[in-house]
Amino acid sequence: MSVSHLREKCNAKNLVKARPGKGEAMFDNQKQTIQRAVLAAVDTGEYDIQASLDELEALAQTAGAQTAAKLVQKRPSCDPATVIGSGRLEELAQLCENDGADLVIFDCELSPAQLRNIENACGVAVIDRTALILDIFAQRAVTAEGKLQVELAQLRYRLPRLGGMGKALSRLGGGIGTRGPGETQLETDRRHIRRRIAALQEQLAELKKRRGLLRARRKKEGVTTVAIVGYTNVGKSTLLNALTGAGVLSEDKLFATLDPTSRALTLPDGRSVMLIDTVGLVRRLPHQLVEAFQSTLEEAAGADLLWCVCDAASDEMAEQVDVTRQLMRELGAQDIPMLVILNKCDLVADVPRALNQQTALISARTGFGFDMLLQKTSELLAPTHRRVTLMLPYDKTGLISEIMASGKVYAQTYEPEGTRVDALVDLRLLHKVSQWRV
Repeated sequence: MSVSHLREKCNAKNLVKARPGKGEAMFDNQKQTIQRAVLAAVDTGEYDIQASLDELEALAQTAGAQTAAKLVQKRPSCDPATVIGSGRLEELAQLCENDGADLVIFDCELSPAQLRNIENACGVAVIDRTALILDIFAQRAVTAEGKLQVELAQLRYRLPRLGGMGKALSRLGGGIGTRGPGETQLETDRRHIRRRIAALQEQLAELKKRRGLLRARRKKEGVTTVAIVGYTNVGKSTLLNALTGAGVLSEDKLFATLDPTSRALTLPDGRSVMLIDTVGLVRRLPHQLVEAFQSTLEEAAGADLLWCVCDAASDEMAEQVDVTRQLMRELGAQDIPMLVILNKCDLVADVPRALNQQTALISARTGFGFDMLLQKTSELLAPTHRRVTLMLPYDKTGLISEIMASGKVYAQTYEPEGTRVDALVDLRLLHKVSQWRV
């Protein structure tokens, strides 16, 4: 079968039978069939190509694709027209034909010209790593803010590629890389796309302002926040559920969490902190996502402490920590104290015995190491309260309610001299009660 014949067959197979109206769903995730994909990459020596390709395969599986074949070419740089060389491009087209592939996924970002040229040569849909991640985000977005962020990221990505997406626009019914709330806008011109982007930016700016006000209020009220950051699928949501009973979605899938979840947590010293779960990270996270999800990621940038969770059972544990630290630097959070949490230690035969103050070893599934984790968290956080014993005169017992409002009362007894109180007192209130300390 020739490439041109295969291309005609592919186009006929993917044509949309009925175009939905505005606001109607263009696909049904439950009815969608599994697509077969060929993964392609160029090894220029900039990073570990095998690890990156394995991650691309996991991303493809999360999006609903089955890997039919992989193709890697070692080159000093990507070809400006087709990424890979002409010989390899013919081999890629043959792979698609022989394996019955519906899709080619490249492990790099493609320019509009590259996208068009590769698609013309292979006769199947072609997307890149960024489009694949955006597609996963489109599937996982649940809240209104999450959907707005995904739509903005998709439109920013697709706007410069409109000229080369003629065939893709006829396939808006069911393929990986074509889903999401922004897809109906792709059939409008650039002016309408830019107008939609501007509207989304205004809505997200309002949400960002609201988040900023909430953070400012928490700071004013002395609420201490701990942000859970780290690579995707390392157990951040499982840890949040285990410690607080939050009940958030926790699956063995990439990007199971997109929207931040906040829950209160009591530390061993009696302090209450706000624990915030955040979106997972991957290698070379598309800048469109970083920009669109900035208001969400700023929850980490405004935290008092970062919990950097990584997979202790993974061979790439060190790289997971590096990816997290790099993104925190991009967000301006490099000066926030960080506690590195080695999760899934129950899956490791030889666990490290000697850990420094900035490292904790746990299993979110079994609960191992939680006591040490919370103790180290208390020690790393700047002190905001102090436990004291007070002998308050009976005409000053109104101070007990003030103490309870920002701290905690462990015990109180009534004696002839007054009320003896064992309490955790906010440092801002300590000066008011210091004269009655025992």
